[in-house]
Amino acid sequence: MHELLDEAAREAEDATAVRHEGRAWSFRRLADRSHAFARWLRARGVAPGDRVVTRLPNRPELVAMLYGTSRSGAVFVPLNPAMREFHLKSVLADAEPALVLAPGAELPRLRDLTAVPVYDADAVWAEVEAERGADPFAGPGIDPEALAVLVYTSGSTSVPKAVMCPHAPVVFAGRAIQEVLRYRPDDVVYCRFPISWDYGLYKVLLACLGRSELVLAGEVSDLVMLRRMRETGTTVVPIVPSFASMIVTMARREAGPLPPVRMFTNTGAALPDATIEGLREAFPGARVVRQFGQTECKRISIMPPEQDGERPGSVGLPLPGTAVRILGPDGEPLPPGEVGEITAAGPHVMAGYWRSPELTARTFRTDPETGGRRLHTGDYGWFDGEGYLYFAGRRDDMFKRKGIRMSTLEIEAAAMDVPGVRAAAVLPPDGGRDLAVFVAGEVEAGVVLRELARRLEPAKVPATCRVLPDIPLTAHGKNSRDVLARLLVGEAR
Repeated sequence: MHELLDEAAREAEDATAVRHEGRAWSFRRLADRSHAFARWLRARGVAPGDRVVTRLPNRPELVAMLYGTSRSGAVFVPLNPAMREFHLKSVLADAEPALVLAPGAELPRLRDLTAVPVYDADAVWAEVEAERGADPFAGPGIDPEALAVLVYTSGSTSVPKAVMCPHAPVVFAGRAIQEVLRYRPDDVVYCRFPISWDYGLYKVLLACLGRSELVLAGEVSDLVMLRRMRETGTTVVPIVPSFASMIVTMARREAGPLPPVRMFTNTGAALPDATIEGLREAFPGARVVRQFGQTECKRISIMPPEQDGERPGSVGLPLPGTAVRILGPDGEPLPPGEVGEITAAGPHVMAGYWRSPELTARTFRTDPETGGRRLHTGDYGWFDGEGYLYFAGRRDDMFKRKGIRMSTLEIEAAAMDVPGVRAAAVLPPDGGRDLAVFVAGEVEAGVVLRELARRLEPAKVPATCRVLPDIPLTAHGKNSRDVLARLLVGEAR
């Protein structure tokens, strides 16, 4: 993975690689610091395959730690600084790291959670800076199938699980995405997402591949966000729906010129049509690129940027060099137009889940055509006659009510069509709880239910509606069903 940085440093050594607030590092400086960090790890006895946990905000130093850990042969394990202690304790026990790097203020608490060495990241970096400019780190030969990163992600389990990401699939996925999105040397990529999420992690890799500048902006206030984009000359903005909606709202209030954005790339959940229209209105000529994927293979499909206005609802074409199949209940491929489980096979499929052999066996199976790994996503969709993929919903999104099969996504889309609604989330029936919809906006609950009755079949109209100031989100920008369910429990009491 670190060879992506080495290539960029050879070709564009003085170009800005990463920027944070008033600091800008060139590709040459980033590569030099990654060598110095690799030397620091070796001096602490960190061996190939050992896990290195970081619990740090996005900074140039963290990017250098990513590449330096790769260079050393160890496994980079970035944790979101927002991770709560309940999950943090289980993750540290699961990862069994050789060491942990964190802000100095967090050291006492972290040392209560783990017996391994916990270092003050600022003090460590002072030592790394003292090593800068020395001879390049003489690292071990690294097997392309050796682990590069563990990405902890929430999902169907009660605690975060780690996706095992070897060097080869990570590099392949990065190069395949770049083949479609085509980041450029004159691009400035504005990244608000933590490196602990694969969406943020791959922005680091794509910026290297495009020789682009990466702006780390996770802590920038919403109030000055557009100004900061304008000041940095932002041209590419990775988004999730909540962030996109915020950009549209702020762009409509902005009195001055807007940043020169040429491309928005979306993931996490489908963008509402109104949000897409708002982005295009505010940023004329900008592409709004729909994507679909999972951490377990990074990316499954991308709508080619030049086709962003075509085939509404499609999430694009399969990633170059990969195979996507729609399978029926019997495991056989389905013809175009029929909904089934989305599966993906190819060099981008990761190695499974860390220390979870049963879950790995269920999700990562053998592809009968190639003998390689095939990811069973648990997501449903279909192909049209020309090979474009459409997403129907996740396993948890699909349910039956009053004998009719339906998806939370179609109900949320109908709610978003109601005037005054700016965000919506649906909870499917569960036990004694009936179908419920939550909305944010200037609207009354009764109006939402009446409007949904005009748009949907009777069985698909929720039994209840709650109007909230904002829809609660997970750290990855998705609707937090756990929080919404607790709101209903509180209401029932």
